[in-house]
Amino acid sequence: MPGKLARPRRYLMCEPRHFDVAYAINPWMNPAGTVDRVRAQAQWTALVDAYRAHGHTVETIAPVPGLPDMVFAANSALVVAGRVLGARFRAVQRQPESAVYEAWYKNAGYHVRQPVEVCEGEGDLVPVRGLVLAGTGFRTSRAAHDEVREHFGLPVVTLPLVDPRFYHLDTALFALDDGPAGTIAYYPGAFSAEGRATLAGLFPDALLATREDALAFGLNSVSDGRHVFVAPQATGLIGRLAERGYVPVPVDLSEIHKAGGGIKCCTQELRS
Repeated sequence: MPGKLARPRRYLMCEPRHFDVAYAINPWMNPAGTVDRVRAQAQWTALVDAYRAHGHTVETIAPVPGLPDMVFAANSALVVAGRVLGARFRAVQRQPESAVYEAWYKNAGYHVRQPVEVCEGEGDLVPVRGLVLAGTGFRTSRAAHDEVREHFGLPVVTLPLVDPRFYHLDTALFALDDGPAGTIAYYPGAFSAEGRATLAGLFPDALLATREDALAFGLNSVSDGRHVFVAPQATGLIGRLAERGYVPVPVDLSEIHKAGGGIKCCTQELRS
């Protein structure tokens, strides 16, 4: 089996200094539960350390009090070839995040276009093989897919989501390789019949995950083309990744799972 090649990445992340589950905007969130912020911080730091240990660059944005979901940096935008499409959040509780992240991107030298339609960044937008796979059904609107297509000049593939536990595309699918011959891993049950047929046609070599691994946030993973930073609870997926020649790097973000996010949700890729 030919060896997989890693490509150094640049990520934007936000520490969970103010992380909490203060409201419920997805089925994972229970405001009556408890959150161990110290544990969440330690788990997040372990993810940052893992990225850096594997040769990746991590930049950070300062967290803002009162925005407990700012830790989910992936929802802030889509960045491709140095172009940024920001976020317009559906939930009113998260809407103030847009301006904070926009300021960071502008200070970093990016021109930011703000979407007119509801669009939750890499939560629902996955670049792979010269396409943008685009989720819809719970958060990002179908109309936003047209904005993505126009802004980046890339074909956009609409994928309807049907299971509320997989409310963002990045909870049900991630890119294993993002090059010209790239492929993906995904959980078919998260998608409509239309979406399943589309994915099967585009990616016949995709790695199919079980519901158990999807519910363990196994598909909210980040791959650099060789190493896959993955929830350790997704044991079946970890085994199948290894069989395919990838190197799983388990990182536990179980405290952050309480808000419905994991490794990918915390990781915004800055594609130059």
